Amino acid sequence: MNTDQLIDALAREVTPVPRHAVGRRLAIGLAAGGVITLALIAWLLGFNPQLGAAIRHYSFWMKWGYTVSLGICAALATARLARPDSGRFGWLWLMAIPVLSLVAIGLFEMSRVPPAQWLAMWLGQSWSVCSSIVFLLSVPIFGGLLWSFRRLAPTRLRAAGATAGLTAGSWGATLYCLHCPEVSAIFVLTWYTLGIGLAALAGAILGPRLLRW
Repeated sequence: MNTDQLIDALAREVTPVPRHAVGRRLAIGLAAGGVITLALIAWLLGFNPQLGAAIRHYSFWMKWGYTVSLGICAALATARLARPDSGRFGWLWLMAIPVLSLVAIGLFEMSRVPPAQWLAMWLGQSWSVCSSIVFLLSVPIFGGLLWSFRRLAPTRLRAAGATAGLTAGSWGATLYCLHCPEVSAIFVLTWYTLGIGLAALAGAILGPRLLRW
């Protein structure tokens, strides 16, 4: 049997992979982890009692626009790195757009208040716990993505772990908005981003161990 015959024999019983199989599997893991995170928020933190009024204010959608944008870019990059033939981070460069947009909003907000209020805007009421909570809320979502990766074939394990952590942190922060009463863009830019970054760092550290196949 020559090489071509061997390849034909090995490929004869292989069924084609459905289109968008990677995206669907990642979406299932992401949704499953998100449901657990949402349940934890309802159980341990509670939803913002003023949520009905908050969603009518631009600050809520500013937060959601920022975290959802990061989450979409990170998820697309994760889907790309879940394949063995991909060596690039793909969509991550687009994350500069929401980051720079939030910087601009933060500077605009600060320009409209006296400098004496800048520190209060930056720290808010929950700066000491915000990043930690975002990080912890990302853990179930990261676990869901790890489940997804069990049927996938990443080759850049550290990069895939980092983007999975980034995805988990971004969507964890998105759900945290349902509890968080903070309204300042500079607060979100600093403390939300720090929590998301910690999740990405944890994913990069754990990726080579947990994503090995």
